Amino acid sequence: MNIVVLDGYTLNPGDLSWTALQSLGNCQIYDRTPASEVVQRAVEAEIVFTNKTVLDRAIIAQLPKLQYIGVLATGYNVVDIEAARERHIPVTNVPAYSTKSVAQMVFALLLEMTRHVGRHSEGIRAKRWSHNTDFCYWDKPMIALETLTMGIIGLGAIGKAVAKLANAFDMPVLAYQRTPKLVEGVRNVDLETLFQQSDVISLHCALTSETEHLINAHSLALMKSSAFLINTGRGALVDENALAEALRSGQIAGAGLDVLSVEPPKSYNPLFQLEKCFITPHVAWATQTARQTLLDMTVANLQAFLQGHPQNVVN
Repeated sequence: MNIVVLDGYTLNPGDLSWTALQSLGNCQIYDRTPASEVVQRAVEAEIVFTNKTVLDRAIIAQLPKLQYIGVLATGYNVVDIEAARERHIPVTNVPAYSTKSVAQMVFALLLEMTRHVGRHSEGIRAKRWSHNTDFCYWDKPMIALETLTMGIIGLGAIGKAVAKLANAFDMPVLAYQRTPKLVEGVRNVDLETLFQQSDVISLHCALTSETEHLINAHSLALMKSSAFLINTGRGALVDENALAEALRSGQIAGAGLDVLSVEPPKSYNPLFQLEKCFITPHVAWATQTARQTLLDMTVANLQAFLQGHPQNVVN
């Protein structure tokens, strides 16, 4: 079969091997595919893989040989699921490949805000330690994690992994989930209590019409002035203008974000100039280990389809 990968670069910028996928058919791999070239590149393909390249109804209709769509991610909103279902084309995704990596990024952001690793490293290069009288120095108070309560919104696989790490740091853990489940080391509370009592709030809920801008002027006003917000979930969970104002006014102490509402972001994003806001470019998922797992599971999904028993089908 003809296999086309429309946008493989973020999964494999060159440090992994496509050999296992290439062994399954005549494989053409593109780093990126503009919307105007999707049909041209995929028209002869039975198998199409996409990460962020959109496969809407109109495009699917122009791919007469298409038999299988594989999403190189967990989220599959880039594919018109109904259009694929109507043509009996299975759409597969790759769940849970980056759970530990994302949970680790939560704490990378939190430790930066509480222990100021980057700030102190910059101070060394600025010779502030060299010019210091004492054997050590710090120019901003440092906070021990065991003194902070972690609040987790959304207790799926990643939320549970974050809770486990928080417990390892001896942090009390609160959680809000639509359908509360008992999880060791976690106390379930309502959303208002979580906002009011947490020192750190980490977002791990799905993006829906109900959760869009869950973090807004009202919810930020409920938080402690000493609290930190962390978002490694979906950018649109946060009203960025409201967050910028809360950081400017001192309503909360800081924010660590791996995702934004528009990606790549516009250069005039209101959060960019705020010292209390730490932003990474949507890389929580992207450790080499997680990407290798993603690639391995992508191959396994296709193998299962070719053997007549597709797995991880979302439609």
